[in-house]
Amino acid sequence: MKKDRLLELAINKLGRDWSEQLNWEFRDVVIDGKPDKMSQWQGDPNDDIMVVVFKGDHISEPFHRQDFFFIDYAYHLDYNALSAKFDNLVTVREGDCYIGQPFSGYALRGESSGDDIIMVGVHIKKEAFFREYLPALSMDADMFRFFLNPHTDKFSDEFIHLSFEKTSPIRSLLELMVIEYADRKEDTQLILKPMLLSLFMYIARRYRLEKAETPSSSLLDSIVQYIGSHPETVTLGEVAAHFSYHPNYVSTLLHKELGKTYSEIVLEKRMDRAVILMKGTNLSIEEIAAMLGYGNHSSFYKAFKAHFGKSPREYMKE
Repeated sequence: MKKDRLLELAINKLGRDWSEQLNWEFRDVVIDGKPDKMSQWQGDPNDDIMVVVFKGDHISEPFHRQDFFFIDYAYHLDYNALSAKFDNLVTVREGDCYIGQPFSGYALRGESSGDDIIMVGVHIKKEAFFREYLPALSMDADMFRFFLNPHTDKFSDEFIHLSFEKTSPIRSLLELMVIEYADRKEDTQLILKPMLLSLFMYIARRYRLEKAETPSSSLLDSIVQYIGSHPETVTLGEVAAHFSYHPNYVSTLLHKELGKTYSEIVLEKRMDRAVILMKGTNLSIEEIAAMLGYGNHSSFYKAFKAHFGKSPREYMKE
């Protein structure tokens, strides 16, 4: 059977599941003394990834939160997303992705006449995301903090809204995920995981490009941001080459303006990231040490204690 026909059948099947099989009766919760709604994980309890499809001419969800990460993609026609933080309807145009955190406020709104809106969603369990996808996204400090924000600021209402060309690989990856999930097999989760990693890599690339299009900051700010984006591997030589300066100039600039050596700034960025990971995930100290570029966890312990005056476990107890 040709891919186009397989895709059509898969979209129709998951579209029917949305209205007939999935339970969209959000449970009532109280947050900060106020009533709220919470969406539940609706995939198999043993699965880490779920693919959903909305297909129809009308959707109007109640404002709610959810206990998982999600990527929503406007596959056909536009729809709106209600965001609490910005208190407005964000228009998600065909080809756009709307990416949300656990606990972020969200509601789909859409109306069409004569043609169906199609939205493809990927839901990811928190624990799986932190272990399997966060390390790959840590190259971008802003995106890294975005995905950890639900745990440092539990009821954050942040989201990422990105636009993609219709020829983007994002669309093809999602189509393959829809086809695979609609006809699930024993190894479906194993097949979906690398697809999702590729999806996140394209999202991260687009995120960096859109940030680069914003007004540039000062050289000092840009250097510090660059160091913070890859503190686990970056060297002074790499920083200097990236900004087309001599390493001595970069080192002198940092010390003159910030009163810190290059090594001190790298250590500070590593420790900032370590604390975020310790507070925001269930990763072990050994896993965090590896993510931050330490060859063994004893080196990480030593650096952490030198920086904070206490061990990681002592720090977390406080």
